[in-house]
Amino acid sequence: MKEIHVTKNEEGYKLKKLCMNYLDKAPASFIYKMLRKKNIVLNDKKADGNETLKLGDSVKFYLSDETIESFKTEKISRLSGIEKSKKLDIIYEDDNYIFCNKPVNMLSQKAKKDDVSINEIILAYLLESGCVTEDSLATFRPSVVNRLDRNTSGIILASKTPAGARILSELIRSRRAKKYYLACVSGKAKRLGHFKAYLRKDEKKNLVTVSDNPSVGANIIETDISLEKYNSSLNVSLLRIELITGKSHQIRSHLAHLGMPIIGDIKYGNKEINKRFKDSKGINSQMLFAYEISFPNIDDLVDMNVDAFDYKNLSGNTFSAKPPKSFDFIMKA
Repeated sequence: MKEIHVTKNEEGYKLKKLCMNYLDKAPASFIYKMLRKKNIVLNDKKADGNETLKLGDSVKFYLSDETIESFKTEKISRLSGIEKSKKLDIIYEDDNYIFCNKPVNMLSQKAKKDDVSINEIILAYLLESGCVTEDSLATFRPSVVNRLDRNTSGIILASKTPAGARILSELIRSRRAKKYYLACVSGKAKRLGHFKAYLRKDEKKNLVTVSDNPSVGANIIETDISLEKYNSSLNVSLLRIELITGKSHQIRSHLAHLGMPIIGDIKYGNKEINKRFKDSKGINSQMLFAYEISFPNIDDLVDMNVDAFDYKNLSGNTFSAKPPKSFDFIMKA
């Protein structure tokens, strides 16, 4: 038998949702059958799954350990086994959120079963620090809500609670959270301002193309570009990018389309420029960094019905990350 006590994270869930989260590989028909047979009970009473859970409620699963494990996706032991050497660069943390600075060459979320992404490292950290438990992970799993390319470093946002996940996801989806990047390009940047274009992705090749004209299957993109710094001796521009829309490879492909490929970008960049900066400055990855995010004041979110308690620490605040050492040659010049 396994018993789960409802915490703040599950409060307000329907019983069936908690059961489906806990036994996430089980078909709905199995859940309903177990409820009918009283193998799953709420506060020791038969339930149909439509009950709304309250803080402190007891949900008991009268199932064998083997049955429970067979219907759960991932063993917690895998998380606790992640190397302690994989330390998090934490920018901000509270009861609802944890923001980290993702390094280059790390996935945001795993693509294959055995991948270790920053998402798993965050989960392992929360488990080790006691912020989450095996039981709480079974019903709600904290997760990153934005993604960066493997070779793009910078701010990753993760939620610890369902309320935090809902708030962050909606702020990103509605573009109310403002995201800013730094990018290094060769030469003095001449294409500055607000640019619109059309992006089309080849899923098989994981490659996008950008055009000034609409086409079938293309999505409109918007990118705002300003000059942060120009170093004449290096002949390098440091650009400040506001990502208005958030399409795959948008900044990299849009800058290349505008004649300003990012230094170190092997997919959309210039091979000769990349080689020059690799030889002279040791640049081995694309010079793109997600360095800042600004959150709107809660008074501007009345239509989102955001709980003031869950959002108070983000309201009107800006969070920044420290650029990697690869940016030193331009930032400290």
